[in-house]
Amino acid sequence: MKYLLMIYASETEEAAIPADEMGKTMQAYGACTEALIAAGMLQAGDRLRPIADATSVRVRGGKTEVLNGPYAETREQLGGYYLIDVPDLDAALMWAARCPSSVYGTIEVRPIWAM
Repeated sequence: MKYLLMIYASETEEAAIPADEMGKTMQAYGACTEALIAAGMLQAGDRLRPIADATSVRVRGGKTEVLNGPYAETREQLGGYYLIDVPDLDAALMWAARCPSSVYGTIEVRPIWAM
């Protein structure tokens, strides 16, 4: 079953992490990604650019609106994701717990609804 592991964290708090500590976190992400690859479970995954680089599109009253900039009203922002294919939710939760940001952010685990 496929799951999307969405990696949420505060961009402001991440920016305050000392460079040496962030370097260790990035190495941990590399190890996590390599472990997913070695287990044959990684389908896709990437880090996202900051929320300030985001563009949102919505249609209201038949008119398309394009919004530039950060419009997230949450404390944490989506910073990246892993798309994994694992046997069940327990396996997905185990991989989410191994994600380095789980110690200071939130990893949302959501099953993919196959179309």
